Amino acid sequence: MKKLFLGLAAALCLIAPALAEEAPKLTVISAGHMIDVEKGKVLDNMSVWVEGDKIIKVINQNAKIAVPEGAELINLGADSWLMPGLMDSHVHLVGSPIYGYDAYQHSLGRQLLFGVVNAEKTLDAGFTTVRNVGAEGFMDVALRDAINEGDIPGPRMLVSGPALGITGGHCDSNMLPYEFHEKAEGVADGPWAVRQKVRENIKYGVDVIKFCGTGGVFSKGTIVGAQQYTLEEMKAIVDEAHMAGRKVAVHAHGTEGIKSAILAGADSIEHVSYLDDEGIKLARKHGTWFSMDIYNDDFILQEGEKHGMTEESLAKERAVGLRQRQSFERAVKAGVKMSYGTDAGVYPHGGNGKQMVKMVEWGMTPMQAVVTATRETSKLFGLEDRVGMIKEGMLADLVAIKGDPLQDLTLFEKIGFVMKDGKVYKNTLQ
Repeated sequence: MKKLFLGLAAALCLIAPALAEEAPKLTVISAGHMIDVEKGKVLDNMSVWVEGDKIIKVINQNAKIAVPEGAELINLGADSWLMPGLMDSHVHLVGSPIYGYDAYQHSLGRQLLFGVVNAEKTLDAGFTTVRNVGAEGFMDVALRDAINEGDIPGPRMLVSGPALGITGGHCDSNMLPYEFHEKAEGVADGPWAVRQKVRENIKYGVDVIKFCGTGGVFSKGTIVGAQQYTLEEMKAIVDEAHMAGRKVAVHAHGTEGIKSAILAGADSIEHVSYLDDEGIKLARKHGTWFSMDIYNDDFILQEGEKHGMTEESLAKERAVGLRQRQSFERAVKAGVKMSYGTDAGVYPHGGNGKQMVKMVEWGMTPMQAVVTATRETSKLFGLEDRVGMIKEGMLADLVAIKGDPLQDLTLFEKIGFVMKDGKVYKNTLQ
């Protein structure tokens, strides 16, 4: 009996390594056209070989390379356009879908459940990597972790947790009267207080630090263009974040707030509405990224009232919307580094692709817009060695569209194929 046991044990020892070393599944995706965002050109009749979660080959279909037996073949069709997974540098996946006082009916738990639904909608729309900039209760950390562990479908997330802001500023809670003593979780005033708040956010798992450098559209009592935080406070936030290896995103509509945030060393400026020539020069000098949400003005002014947006917020948007688009046009023309940021959550999730039309309308070529939403945004994220291009060794984040999206940008609202980390989440093209 002992000899039999030893024999079985030896056999298992031989089998176990073989099972452990079993090759991951090979998937071959064929498309009529592929957008090469590294070179900025279109390649025809291409195949992408995916093994596990990585791209291992990118070849022309006419190449005489035999596909190994057992590989899964996905032919997206002659009229398909394949490109890297899209990215959005400014989203709010968790939170209430309504605004104003009505939003108080939703607990943090309910807001997180909205986020679960929104994450799937975002992935379904072809956005495989996003940056969530602002969430109370570290709800976005929980959402990111659930996605990473495979509990729920959603995009790869970089998250900020609670956004830092001054007392009474854009990132504070200003809706209720004094006797409620309401205060947002990220409020901190003074250089050492903001350092402590950065440390706290990092303690609880954030990837990026977000702070509010000016007033905003959706905050009661703030002036959109007015600076919040002194340059000294901004420098303290950025210094603390960078020491811990975290990048900094700054909400800034106003001219002086934009420039102060750049001088403080922020990595990206969000919104960038009241941009002047000096701000453009500073951004180019310091290599600062702009993340400009130039679609959602349409939604706010057409649908905002139905979603509970206050008249104060609507009036602010009427004043700032056109100016922001004009600033976008000037920044593109000047060669400022641009990411693709939509502020999804202000408008319904899943519509992230709608901004493509506006980016071309206000100065980009169609190819520039696609490159911005892929390769360029991956650079802002610090993920350019992992995602953002269809290239050997990169993670297999792929999306495809039926029809030429460079000729019809509305097709970005109709993504038909989505793969993230080598797993197919959507395929309506076969």
